[in-house]
Order: sequence, then C-alpha cells, then structure tokens
Amino acid sequence: MTSLRFLKSAFMALMGAGLLAGPALAQTAAPPPTLNSGDTAWMLVSCALVLMMIAPGLGLFYGGLVRAKNMLSILMQVLIVASVVMVIWVFYGYTLAFSDGGPLFGGFSKAFLAGITKDTLSGTIPEYVFVCFQMTFAAITPALIVGAFAERMKFSAVVLFCLLWVTFIYIPVAHSVWQSTGWLFKLGAFDFAGGTVVHINAGVAGLVGCLMIGKRTGFGKEQMPPHSLTLSWVGAGMLWVGWFGFNAGSALSAGASAGLAMMTTFVATAGAILGWSLVEWFTHGKPSMLGAVSGAVAGLVAVTPAAGFVGPAGAIALGFIAGIVCFFFVTTVKNAFGYDDSLDVFGVHGIGGILGALGTGVLASPSLGGVGYADGVTMGAQLWVQIEAVAFTIVMTGVGSAILFKLVDLVVGLRVDRQTEAEGLDIVEHGERAYHS
Repeated sequence: MTSLRFLKSAFMALMGAGLLAGPALAQTAAPPPTLNSGDTAWMLVSCALVLMMIAPGLGLFYGGLVRAKNMLSILMQVLIVASVVMVIWVFYGYTLAFSDGGPLFGGFSKAFLAGITKDTLSGTIPEYVFVCFQMTFAAITPALIVGAFAERMKFSAVVLFCLLWVTFIYIPVAHSVWQSTGWLFKLGAFDFAGGTVVHINAGVAGLVGCLMIGKRTGFGKEQMPPHSLTLSWVGAGMLWVGWFGFNAGSALSAGASAGLAMMTTFVATAGAILGWSLVEWFTHGKPSMLGAVSGAVAGLVAVTPAAGFVGPAGAIALGFIAGIVCFFFVTTVKNAFGYDDSLDVFGVHGIGGILGALGTGVLASPSLGGVGYADGVTMGAQLWVQIEAVAFTIVMTGVGSAILFKLVDLVVGLRVDRQTEAEGLDIVEHGERAYHS
C-alpha cells in the first residue's frame, strides 16, 4: 500500500508538471487569426478586378457581339442583374452560401451580415472583404447567362429569372463546393475559382434558356454579325486582366498559390488563343479576331478550376485543348443541332468549364507538374470525384433552370414580341439608342 501511494503521488506530481500530459492536455490552443495587411491589400485589388470583369469587361464583350439595335439592352442586363445580386447577397445570399449548415445550404445566422463588423476576420482578411469577393462571383455568374438568349428576352424576365436562379441554383452549388459542410467539398472536389460554380453552372443554364425561349427571328436565314468587334476585343482584354483577380484572388492570400494561379492564368489563355486560331485557320482558311477573343475566354474558363492545382505546362495544354474543343462546339455542334446560343455561353463557358474541371483531376498530378492530391488519393480517384462534381452541377442547373424559366414565363412571359425584336430592345424596352447618326 505504501508503494502504491508513492506511485500515485509521483504520477500526480508529474502530471502537474506537465511531463506526462496526454494528447488532449499536451495540445496548445491554436493562435487566433490575425489580420495580414498584404493579404488584405491583394484581396481588395482582386475584388476590384472582378468587378471590372462585369462592368465594363463583360458588358463590352457581349455588347460588341450583338447587333447595334440591342447594344444598350445587353449593357443594362449585365449591369442590373449584377446590382440585384449584390443586394440579395447582403440580405441572404452570403449566409446561405458561406455559413455552416447542410450539404447544399448554410443557415441564416449571418442574414443581413449579422455579426460581422469591420474587425471580424475570415482567415487573414476582414470578413467584409471576403463577402465582397464572393459577391462579385455571384454577380458575374448570372450575367454570363444572359448572352445565351440575347436580343429576344424581356428585360423584366431576365431580372426575375436571375434573381431566382442565384437563390435556388448558384447558392447551393457554391455552398456545396466551397463551404466546409458542403457535399462536394467533403467529397474532395477540386474547383479553385469556379469551374463548376460559375462556368458549368452558367453555361448549362444558358443552353436551357436558349432552347426554351427559341431562336431569334430570322436565325439561320439572315446574317446576324457582331456590330463592333473592336468593342468585343476591348471587353475581352478587360476580362483577361480582371481574371487575375478571379483566379489568383481565389487563393485568398498574397502567397504562393496566388503566384501559381497568376502564372497558369497567363499561359492557359495564350494556349487557348493559339489553339482556337490555328484550328480556325486550318478549317476556314483564315484566323479571325472573333475567334481569337473567343479562344481567350475559353482558356480563361478552362483554367479557372485548375489555376492553383496545375503547373504552367499543364495549363498551356489545358488551354490549347479547350480552344480547339470549344471551337468545335460553337461551330460544328451548334450548327448540327440548330440551337441559337446567341453569344456561345454554353459552347465556351459550359464546355470550357467541363474540360477544365475534368482536366484538373488529371493535371494536378505531380508527375505532370501539378501540386498533387490529398493523402492517399490517386489520379483515378480524383478524376472520379471531378466527374461527380460535373454531373451534379449539370443536373442541378439543368433541371432547376428549366423549372425557373417556366415559372418566369408564367409570371411575366419570357420573350418579347416580334415587333419589339425587329425594332430592337434598346429603343422599345429602354427608350434609348446606343448610336445616333
């Protein structure tokens, strides 16, 4: 008994000194997050860059591709849709997408940004900055969709559809992919900056829309050339510059991942421009400027999910392939099926996003210059997860968008009448003209 009491006393003494502490006692509390001014500065710039992608970048790119009589309508749709989304992002969008909850939606704990102050942090940056950054993503995604049914959809229908679409399609996909409680996040899906959340999501919704609304009057019978490829070139250039905020900003810090994402965004885009231009040169005899800027966007789209996971050589290959495949879809496939995707939203964003998402699963391999996979995950396993993520997004936005288009049609009607379409949406719906002779 004396020896047992001695051992017990010795054991308690050692525990008190911390020499025999178990794992739970040995752990020290994680240091609280601290503000990093360099990360914050980069993210502030990234927010502004993504905003530039919307206005003026996307507006000018799309605006130059439509006929002159519809220039202002596309500018208005992009601007108003983005503005509506920014407001609902504060009301309920952010909390449903980026608070913990179920596999598809978060909760309402941060509705109207409750509990967030100027001192609240998200990692090493102010949470307000993170809210703004994700808000720009939510704002540009439905703005991309409008290009699929440009020149024929009512302005009121565009706004109502995009409001509903962000609420019931974009938010659950974003939560699923990027929030820790989301289904695809837990599955281990790779989507660095929005291949599934933004581009496949928007591309498939655009395809559904152009099929349900129908072709433009005269489509396939009369020429409908872009009214200003110069403006589209300017818009594409702004998109490329702004995309560095989109991709490199998705690192959420001014560090190594941002540097890799910037590098891959440069060279994937260049590869896609060359791929599209070369295949067009071989098949049509001339490389067009419209093809070059379309290739640029295809490369930007394809590298979006891959930007922080693949190496420079892999990014070039991904962009080059995306340029060729997207060219095939916006020419051969679209012509074969006869659908009127006005500004090739599905052919560029949908197909480019699918290629990028699947390509990320392969090109992230260290043997191909990528950053590698999670412990124990093989290329085949990661590729299967990527396939699941792509399939989920296609089904979610395909079925959901069809339901929402039908609902909007019942409420306000989807399409303008033939006279309005003939006169142009600018003067009939907005009372203005883009140009005066």
